[in-house]
Amino acid sequence: MDDPDGWRWIWLGAAAFLAVGELVTPGAFFMLSFAIGAAVACALAFLGVDVAWEIAAFIVTSVAALLILVPLGRRMSGGEQGTVGATRWAGQRGIVLGAIPGSPHETGLVRVEREEWRAESADGSEIVSGTKVIVLRVDGTRLIVKPQEE
Repeated sequence: MDDPDGWRWIWLGAAAFLAVGELVTPGAFFMLSFAIGAAVACALAFLGVDVAWEIAAFIVTSVAALLILVPLGRRMSGGEQGTVGATRWAGQRGIVLGAIPGSPHETGLVRVEREEWRAESADGSEIVSGTKVIVLRVDGTRLIVKPQEE
């Protein structure tokens, strides 16, 4: 099919189909990359460029869009699972504002980022005020922490 007029509509249809496909499927910009490639090929077809160049432009543009948009889509969708809600505090660093007693289930006060939390020592040892700590997990409304090793 070397008819340039036919390719115009094929590229236009492909671009529309792929763009709509991106809207109805969660794909982090995967189908959008190919829709952009088809749109570029469509524009070239309307300018009267040879079909071989249209196909080459589709491939190059689609690959470039994939390399740019897919990582962007992953970042926008939150990246790793498990970094939402209370689990986002695991691994964060904080500082003890009020000493954490060594007895089980007694809490002190810790600041992580700009928030203050009740905190409990992970191993039951006392942690004095001013100590830098690492959050291991969230247990209810308390952080379970251990002293940060220098």
